[in-house]
Amino acid sequence: MIRAVAMVLCLAAAPAAARDCPLPPDHTSVMAGLLDRLARAPDPLTAQRLMDRLWTLWLIAPDAEAQLLLDRAMALREAGQGEGAMEALDQLVAECPDYAEGWNQRAYLHFLQGDHMTALADLDVALRLLPDHVGALSGRALALFHLGREAEARRALDDALARNPWLPERGLIEAPGTDI
Repeated sequence: MIRAVAMVLCLAAAPAAARDCPLPPDHTSVMAGLLDRLARAPDPLTAQRLMDRLWTLWLIAPDAEAQLLLDRAMALREAGQGEGAMEALDQLVAECPDYAEGWNQRAYLHFLQGDHMTALADLDVALRLLPDHVGALSGRALALFHLGREAEARRALDDALARNPWLPERGLIEAPGTDI
């Protein structure tokens, strides 16, 4: 009896095991088609429509729990509650480390908070998981620019523009006197 009580107390005191987050949905073929069309988009409106479709896919979390965390984080960020948003995103990337958009959203929040080095680290993870993530590529260019790493920023922006030639960030290389 004492042994059973001790076992229950030990189990209750132990940290909860991390949940087993499934892999993110595989939208590879759909994304490849969208990215191919995006690279050849004839105008900004067409490009924006294709980007909207990509964002719809990127924002599909691996499961309902992860989706709740992502949605909560984005709502909190929009409401100006960065600390709560960061907590949700920290939990999301801890529980679902293979979900690129969790890392990308956390990078965006770090960027908004002016922490460009941490944003860059999260973007590198997102891009390792999803190399053609146009949003993460352009975010990486902006973070590098803010860190004063102009040559790397230019390469990252060129990578992003190869996938979406109509990105608003293209103005950074088109503006006279601007040198990324």
